[in-house]
Amino acid sequence: MTPEQIKQAVEALIGPDKVRLDGEALEIYGRDWTKIHTPRPRAIAFPRTTEDVQAIVQFANQQKIALVPSGGRTGLSAGAVAANDELVIVMDYMNKVVEFNAVDRSVTVQAGMITEQLQQFAEEQGLYYPVDFASAGSSQIGGNIATNAGGIKVIKYGMTRDWVLGLKVVTGKGEVLELNRGLIKNNTGYDLRHLFIGAEGTLGIITEATIKLTRAPRNLTVMVLGVPSMQDVMEVLKSFQNSMDLTAFEFFSENALTKVTAHHQLQRPFDTVTPYYALLEFEAENEEVMDTAMQVFEQCMESGWVEDGSISQNETQARNLWSLREFISETISHETPYKNDLSVVVSRVPEFLKEVDTFVEETYPGFEIVWFGHIGDGNLHLNILKPKAMDKDEFFDKCHHVSDKVFAITQAYAGSVSAEHGVGLVKKDFLHFTRSAEEIAYMKAIKQVFDPNGIMNPGKMLDL
Repeated sequence: MTPEQIKQAVEALIGPDKVRLDGEALEIYGRDWTKIHTPRPRAIAFPRTTEDVQAIVQFANQQKIALVPSGGRTGLSAGAVAANDELVIVMDYMNKVVEFNAVDRSVTVQAGMITEQLQQFAEEQGLYYPVDFASAGSSQIGGNIATNAGGIKVIKYGMTRDWVLGLKVVTGKGEVLELNRGLIKNNTGYDLRHLFIGAEGTLGIITEATIKLTRAPRNLTVMVLGVPSMQDVMEVLKSFQNSMDLTAFEFFSENALTKVTAHHQLQRPFDTVTPYYALLEFEAENEEVMDTAMQVFEQCMESGWVEDGSISQNETQARNLWSLREFISETISHETPYKNDLSVVVSRVPEFLKEVDTFVEETYPGFEIVWFGHIGDGNLHLNILKPKAMDKDEFFDKCHHVSDKVFAITQAYAGSVSAEHGVGLVKKDFLHFTRSAEEIAYMKAIKQVFDPNGIMNPGKMLDL
């Protein structure tokens, strides 16, 4: 079918003015934050209800038209890129609160709700939604669930998966399923909800989610510490975790700090320059907690694990210290980064980082490396920046070869080639470094059950 025929057919199903074919829409809604693939969708549809989505999926099955679900398009694995004449289903207008239950401390929202809007809604109810990351102002709940997003609070609150009580989905067959219905306990066989969490839209489309909320943290306090080595970072983590509960523990390199402070005109946390910085956050509910934090800080200084430090005295200072970490991705995006999102068990982070760092520096000495990540849960972000004189395609081709070796190192450490960004198109060729052949075969079989015609986000994560 031609784009115009698709427009007429879909609008007959979901209403007028809900499909766009113009070049601006095709460009905007055909891509995510990756820069590797050129968007080339056939049409863009804007459903408002689960019934709209179901009608589009059933139509796509009849016509054998590939579909790409599109949320906030903040993904970094090309999971929402439409590069092969697909029909894109944009969830932007499915952004309402469906139901809130104060007793259950749960809220059901449409999948297009912005993460920050959910966080604000929870705050208005005197509650808290803890899954948080730099793209919270534009990422959508459905996309977060489809990629099992992590972020900066995982050490305390876990991944998106831990906050999903129920899902309403439209499968690749066009069937509507209501999964788990908000229950905390439900031991009645396979929990299909968890198949859709992290499936990147390859099994179907999430249209509603019931989300668990919790109490708001009290008096969050942030420390940034200058640390001479990654092994010292681990000693700092161990020391604080043995003495108190942390809500976050992040790290970034001096290179990352230099770029962020220059680009955003932010102040350094202190004058001392160190190779690495640890950012930790905790609830200073009383003086005893604060005294404990200062005692551990002093012990780390005496042991040589920390060379300097800064602690927030109010919410404004806490936000400013967080900005040093959270603004890194946006800062380096102007320099065309090639991103790797890796994880190993926490205890092996220092030796793993050193081995990867050494390999990249020795193999491509002209490539600039920026490290940061969620060190408290073993998640490292390796960012290789494109040299200004190098062509983009040449750069990405070289980085693709770098990734092959980096992922082999990751495999040797029994780690993951995608800790939280998903697989999409970017990591698909490397899935075997983390998943066995048997696991991949089962994943393909599961997709075949939910999406027998192969129309749901084809080519992402798996090749059938």
